[in-house]
Amino acid sequence: MSTTFTAALAKGLRGNNNDGGKRKLSYPVVLLIVAGALVLLSALRVITGATDLTSAGQFSGALAAAVPIGLAGLGGLWAERSGVVNIGLEGMMMLGTFCAGWMGWQHGPWAAALAGVVGGALGGLVHALATVTFGVDHIISGVAMNILALGITQYAAKTLFGAEGSAAQQAGGNDKQSPPMPNMGNFSVPGLSDWLTSVEKHHWFLVSDLAGILDSFVDGVSWLTIVAAALFVGTFFVLWRTGFGLRLRSCGESPVAAESLGVNVYTYKYAAVVVSGALAGLGGAFLAIGTHMYSDGQTGGRGYIGLATMIFGNWRPGGVAMGAGLFGFMDSLQLRSGGPTVHALLLLLAVLLVGLAAWRLKQGKQKPALISAGIAVALAVWYALTKTVPLEFVDATPYVATLLVLSVSAQRLRMPKADGKPYRKGQGK
Repeated sequence: MSTTFTAALAKGLRGNNNDGGKRKLSYPVVLLIVAGALVLLSALRVITGATDLTSAGQFSGALAAAVPIGLAGLGGLWAERSGVVNIGLEGMMMLGTFCAGWMGWQHGPWAAALAGVVGGALGGLVHALATVTFGVDHIISGVAMNILALGITQYAAKTLFGAEGSAAQQAGGNDKQSPPMPNMGNFSVPGLSDWLTSVEKHHWFLVSDLAGILDSFVDGVSWLTIVAAALFVGTFFVLWRTGFGLRLRSCGESPVAAESLGVNVYTYKYAAVVVSGALAGLGGAFLAIGTHMYSDGQTGGRGYIGLATMIFGNWRPGGVAMGAGLFGFMDSLQLRSGGPTVHALLLLLAVLLVGLAAWRLKQGKQKPALISAGIAVALAVWYALTKTVPLEFVDATPYVATLLVLSVSAQRLRMPKADGKPYRKGQGK
């Protein structure tokens, strides 16, 4: 690509990324927000006595839960940055879990991870063929992918794992799950975890909370978690620091302009959607490897939550990572039966809503301020009159958090301008 060509594309992207004068969050501001959130959580732990709120166990569970969600969100980011909406992330995750289970019991967890990537990529290829080549509506194609993947995995599980007298059945497989696979192993920093655990047990304000959180990152971390972190860094570098990424993002902003500058839009859309499926498939493989087998219904809607993290993250890798961490934290609560922890979060949410009501009132928006204040009072009363929350509410926490986050952040979002719009080759000529 020539210098003039690159400059023209970059200028076009800068123009299309105009956000109406809204101030973007800088890294120091983001770090300040994270520090403030940590102080709030620490204070909440001290006030409510919910020690599991910042424990190493809670954040280890959150990290494990965040990885498949984050990989699905990262996959959605690749597709939508090229202009293709990928509602089929859930189906591609299903294909990843099945392929990982099928390969893992025979050849081990690393082969399972690779098989999950291939399975998800094949799903992405089908979605690209339907949307890019044949011009099928992106939403319809994505929904069809989810239905197709569900049918394929259930039929294949009965055929390959549950067949009477088959090697898979004799190894422990059945119609609903694959035979177990070996453990992948974890990464730990010797000595550091023990010291952090001892600091956490003192329950010092902020210090013990920080020790508990750090402990979750240095003890018993899956190798695939490290791979996922590297993929987030790599995605940012490829899409925002290379000519390939510039051309791919131009396809999502203005494919006609990109084509007029010589970009093969179809090629970049295909590449992006296949990578999208591969990342979602790896997220599905992470689930299968973590439980040592494929099982029916294993994804549990994480592909859809991954799509929500992509939207919450404003189609940026860092935002997707933050969103995945938030939803992973909520998901970890239900895995640990965190009724008292969710009960403590009611008080935090009430305080945040009071702050939101004050901000809305300062802007002169009285009705939203009154609604926020009313909900805050209701949550405070709920917290004061109870000691825990029903487990049914804990199970619904990740989905409630999804709705709340999207409703609050919707005002600051800006999707790629050509995302989901039909495009046919030759429009730029």
